Amino acid sequence: MHLVEVTDKKTAAEFIQIAVQINKSNPAYIRPLDNEVNEVFDPLKNKFFNHGEPKRWILLNEEGITIGRIAAFINSKYINKGTDFITGGIGFFDCINDQAAANILFDAAKQWLISKGAVAMDGPINFGDRDKWWGLLVEGFDSEPIYGMSFNPSYYEALFDVYGFKNYYNQYYYTMVVDDPYPARFTERHARFKAKPDYQAKHAKLNEIEKYANDFATVYNLAWAQHGEAKEISNEHVLKLFKKMKPIMDERTIWFAYFKEEPIAMFINIPDLNQYFKYFNGKLGWFQKLQLVWMKWRGSNKRLTGMAFGVVPKFQALGVDSFLIKECGQFVQGKGWYDMYEMGWAGEWNPKMINIYKSLGGKQSRRLVTYRHLFDPSQNFERHPEMNYK
Repeated sequence: MHLVEVTDKKTAAEFIQIAVQINKSNPAYIRPLDNEVNEVFDPLKNKFFNHGEPKRWILLNEEGITIGRIAAFINSKYINKGTDFITGGIGFFDCINDQAAANILFDAAKQWLISKGAVAMDGPINFGDRDKWWGLLVEGFDSEPIYGMSFNPSYYEALFDVYGFKNYYNQYYYTMVVDDPYPARFTERHARFKAKPDYQAKHAKLNEIEKYANDFATVYNLAWAQHGEAKEISNEHVLKLFKKMKPIMDERTIWFAYFKEEPIAMFINIPDLNQYFKYFNGKLGWFQKLQLVWMKWRGSNKRLTGMAFGVVPKFQALGVDSFLIKECGQFVQGKGWYDMYEMGWAGEWNPKMINIYKSLGGKQSRRLVTYRHLFDPSQNFERHPEMNYK
């Protein structure tokens, strides 16, 4: 077997194609957009190059046929909860069912990360935000993946385990039928807030996108950034993101709660893009964009996905979350717009979010694992600590 670094268009194309070849036998597989994979490794498109770098390889067999791939990442901004040592990352791992081949790929990533000062590696993760290609699928292989979700054959779990990776944390996805009734406590809390004139909930208007981008930034920064869970985000960055997403947004599913006109909570949902992209075979040219507009106009996408949910801390224990979710539900349910609701992943270290999913009536649909491999086997392994809500 022969390892080849990805350095040109030919090897970059092989890097994408091997994943398609390995997963093609599973009818649930949906090919990610080629340009989105390529942009991860483009310093002009990926902001993470400002504080890190990636390296990637493909693996060829004796006949010169590609049989695997892997990428390694070093990122000075990568948050390692509960640890104070340099941890690199691996991702975009695909391989035939052969432990020796997998070991060659893992070893290549490990040696490069050691040269960068790392003493451990987490994976599979992404050289980017956690909303895409994060974790290894270990349960839920029969359902089509939602947009940005990792998808892989079931034998990958053994390849990671045998090499010496350990479960750093589980990632859980939950799903529910859109028209299912909410538990009684949601109705009770909703009625309590509905009677208070200072509180209101409303869905976004895409012709006022700047206002709602600002509201998003306000809630995000108060709910997460000031408590060390994420980096503060600017109004300008959110507006740029919203404008990029506008063609696929459904304003009826993007909701905010307000107290005296100040944003205090958000419940952001979008149609599952994979229900469009599964027909595009990795491409997004002008023809595919016309198809997308047509499918959106017809309402052919019946799967809704959660993108972001947050409540400003001083309002978190009051039931505002129930009020906001119920307002959205009353507006969306019974219309036939969507059938299924897929919630974004929650780490086991975030029990509050998992409890929200369960309280809605969500059923666990899949489990993914973010693994950690310590290069020194004598070093003490610790799993990801539970989130501190204080």
